[in-house]
Amino acid sequence: MSVQPIDQFCKELKPEIKEALTKASIGSTVARQQSLDQAYPEPGKALHLRELANAIKSVNLADNLEKAVSSLERNNVKVLFAKDADEARKIILDIIKKKNAKNVVKVKSMTTEEIELNAFLGKHGINAVETDLGELIIQIDHERPSHIVKPAIHRKRDDIAASFQKHGIADYDEEPTHITLNARKYLRKKYFEAEVVISGANYVLAKEGAIVLATNEGNARFSMAGAKTHIAIAGFEKVIPSARELSVFLNLLGRSATGQHTTVYTDFVAGPGKAKNSPEEMYLIFMDNGRSDILASRFAEILKCLRCGACMNRCPVFRLVGGHAYRAVYPGPLGIVLSPLLAGEEFCKYADLPKACSLCGGCAEVCPAKIPLPSLIVQMRDEAKRRHCKIPNDVGFKAWSFIATTPRLWKFGIPFNRLANYLPIDKLRFGTLGRWLKARKLPKFKGGEFRKWFKKNG
Repeated sequence: MSVQPIDQFCKELKPEIKEALTKASIGSTVARQQSLDQAYPEPGKALHLRELANAIKSVNLADNLEKAVSSLERNNVKVLFAKDADEARKIILDIIKKKNAKNVVKVKSMTTEEIELNAFLGKHGINAVETDLGELIIQIDHERPSHIVKPAIHRKRDDIAASFQKHGIADYDEEPTHITLNARKYLRKKYFEAEVVISGANYVLAKEGAIVLATNEGNARFSMAGAKTHIAIAGFEKVIPSARELSVFLNLLGRSATGQHTTVYTDFVAGPGKAKNSPEEMYLIFMDNGRSDILASRFAEILKCLRCGACMNRCPVFRLVGGHAYRAVYPGPLGIVLSPLLAGEEFCKYADLPKACSLCGGCAEVCPAKIPLPSLIVQMRDEAKRRHCKIPNDVGFKAWSFIATTPRLWKFGIPFNRLANYLPIDKLRFGTLGRWLKARKLPKFKGGEFRKWFKKNG
């Protein structure tokens, strides 16, 4: 298996991209905390809300899914099921072909990224245009999202302006407000041409039979204003009992993702033809794509994720390497757990990701659904070992484990650590340690004095 190790991305990432990642990530993390402190100054109130979100997601999913199907069909939504990505893509293509549609607009959806829908539709002559600004930026340059909420977090305004000029969207202009205005002008034409709109669903309300779309740009409303057919796709884990429980998640989602008190637009779509100039026909595809297996495994907690990106913003590794280093749709701590599981038979392809974690615990501190991410990551390391995955540049710790669990041998060996400061270990380029050192540099050893101090002062 030829896979570029994730640490290699840290070495190769341009300084300006690292700067953009760090600035945006830290800014979102700080804003999240400030927003929560303002809204819930009482000690423990925000934590209680997170615990409540976790509890709601623990409610019987099968019952809620059954109720959702009945309610949605009562609202004239055509509900379909897809067992995997391939079936989901074919269902969407079949609907579009039946409508003789060629022009499609898309509302930001990580589920469609998961099934690589845009590339699939393109191969069949269908032009699917992303209407979220960040998604549009990366789409025109044939990139993948670097973050699940801020897909273009790794891009700076000068190269965005250059891309717009290159692809004929607008003349070079790196003023942020002008970039946004140029994107709006470009997309306005696409809205008028669109015959079909494709979206995901932040939540599916079982009782009301509606999907909820949380956006900041109003592109969901624009997309649905002109298109005659609306196709929504979601994993079944997006179902929650009712709008009553939704209030918990809306209080957490905006704050966790961007530090906002709430997203700018929250749209409730309860079937076709409910509003003037809305789609005349609506489909909702519930996709499995490995989720049933995850639900039955020890990793079921990961399906409670709200897709806010807070864990990525907080992660020190993500800040150094960026989302593309994870090689899958879902990066950061979320992706470390979810990507190998969604890969199915190709689990081992992503088995190195759990090693891309310092286990600092920051992700668990900020997760709005209170998912125990560090624990799941440790279990994922164990899962990779159980499946006998060969991990590139992995270093065996059997010898270290033996020494570390033998106190006398450990005490005897401590003084010899100083030799690392004089031996050319960093230049080693053969064997397991040599491969490991290609993307790392050992710090200078400064320890060894504690035992002397403790013997004298303890």
